[in-house]
Amino acid sequence: MDSFQTVLRFFMNQKATIGYSFMALLTIGGERVFSMVSFQCPCNHDQNFAYGITFLLGPAAVLLVLGLFFSTRLWRLYTGCCLNPLKLCPRGNCFGCLRVFLKIFSGACVAPIMWLCVALLNGTFYECAVSGLDDNLVVDLFCKNKTEKCRKELARVPCERSTLPKDESVELLMMFRAQSQILGWCVIIIASVVGLCGTCYTNCRSKVSYLQLTFWKRYVEKEKERFDAFALDYATKLAERNLQSFFENKDPEPFPFPNHKAWEEISALYTFSRSEQYYSTLQRYVEKTDRDFTPEKRPVMDLEHGIEMN
Repeated sequence: MDSFQTVLRFFMNQKATIGYSFMALLTIGGERVFSMVSFQCPCNHDQNFAYGITFLLGPAAVLLVLGLFFSTRLWRLYTGCCLNPLKLCPRGNCFGCLRVFLKIFSGACVAPIMWLCVALLNGTFYECAVSGLDDNLVVDLFCKNKTEKCRKELARVPCERSTLPKDESVELLMMFRAQSQILGWCVIIIASVVGLCGTCYTNCRSKVSYLQLTFWKRYVEKEKERFDAFALDYATKLAERNLQSFFENKDPEPFPFPNHKAWEEISALYTFSRSEQYYSTLQRYVEKTDRDFTPEKRPVMDLEHGIEMN
């Protein structure tokens, strides 16, 4: 039993690493499916570049959008900002707001960068895109010291349908793939260096020690985990109470519920202050001595959710 708990604790501590590994496997699998099933290079000067670059950058753009869409931090910052623009930059701290957006964007870029790396290392999309370029610099690079026929048949090389000698076609194909893989490794190296420098800068500018920062991260994870579980349990009890009142045709029993202002306060992004030994907006709220416990008379929700606003 102790061994099982040790293994479980290890996996819980490595959630981020396991998550990124799983994301990498999905990216590799997705790239292989695209390459083998749906990707068919047209081998045409007018279409190769647009087709290849779409398969190279299109999934990366979709992954970036999905990364932003599933970012809890982004929605905590963005929700309600049209009615209250100051939520984006509380206390006029525009630099802090920009830093938060940078963190959100960098987190969402992980999956797109993985896709670009895998796609470039494979080379299928890149060789189709580059073979369709009419730029003299590109054509001269691949067809240097070759016949004029090379320029005309360059776009047909990725499909292995060119009329060039087999050795020349293989050489061109290898040049395409080599360039693609070099670009892939450049992306990996740049992303690694930027990630390392960003982590070093963040830790260097940290207002707390390494161990306290580690505790802070653990606390935030546990708070979110327990909040989700508690919210589910509380929502279930509230739903049961409302349904019981409706079907039994009687007044509902009193049910404690946070007011609108309380929800607003705990939904804000927390910024650390040395004068406050708190680890989240929730902790800061519950430890306040001047909290307002007056409940809202009616829920404040949008009309599209089927509930009237105050």
